[in-house]
Amino acid sequence: MGVAVHVNGQTVINLYDGEVPNSKPFPMEETSTTADDGRTRVAGVTVPTLTAYFPPEGTINTGKAVIICPGGGYSILAITHEGHDIARLLASHGVAAFVLKYRLPKDEIMKDKRIGPLQDAQRAIQLVRERADEWGIAEDKIGIAGSSAGGHLASTLSTHYREAYIENSKGTSLRPDFSLLLYPVISMREGLTHNGSRNNLLGNDPAAADVARFSNELQVTADTPPAFLVHAEDDRVVPISNSRLYVEALSKHGIPAKLITYPNGGHGFGLNNKTTADKWFDHFLEWLGGI
Repeated sequence: MGVAVHVNGQTVINLYDGEVPNSKPFPMEETSTTADDGRTRVAGVTVPTLTAYFPPEGTINTGKAVIICPGGGYSILAITHEGHDIARLLASHGVAAFVLKYRLPKDEIMKDKRIGPLQDAQRAIQLVRERADEWGIAEDKIGIAGSSAGGHLASTLSTHYREAYIENSKGTSLRPDFSLLLYPVISMREGLTHNGSRNNLLGNDPAAADVARFSNELQVTADTPPAFLVHAEDDRVVPISNSRLYVEALSKHGIPAKLITYPNGGHGFGLNNKTTADKWFDHFLEWLGGI
């Protein structure tokens, strides 16, 4: 079930009991650095966790839940503004939220770094779904969210849930019921991808089969979950074509998808695009209420 501890009033749950799958022994130390902007960045994760945010007392519980994958180019985790800040806001609106501190792909600590983050995402949804009753969550209302490279992980789970890369003897569904993708890396294809994310996940000279496999716009089927996406037109880190191609692929299969675009805002703005008074989160809540 995962060992839970309480840190600053939040419940932190180890994803795995015992050995972490696909791991190799290596003396890597987890680091957490907070910059002048107040944003904390985590690296060197070897013990992945979920930090739970439940709707506070007096808030109507919607029964919905979101697992949140912070971004960081598969190099670090921007865990404050792309993790905990979003989780707190979701919980305040009656949506349980879980910040996933996932392992970053590294050959030193993984037998196959291509699937390491996906294993942690699969385990996260497995754990939340199996404990849904305990936490007041509807088993069919559990979504995945991600920003930037975390958006790649979230869309990878959304399109690669059929094959379990973790132990799943109960046959628990690993399919998210919806996804929230902020300025996501979707594709691994040249000219579309974020090169740093691709190099970290697949290596500097990836096989064509791996590029196609992890280009999630190519992996959409009729069973891929609905998606809500946010992207700025002037994003010079992850081209907005990533979001547009994913929405196009979903639409071809008749899957509900909504893309909020902003003329400006660049990359990595989290909840608050400072170039506009518009709040994408309000649109997301409205969309979430209708699926």
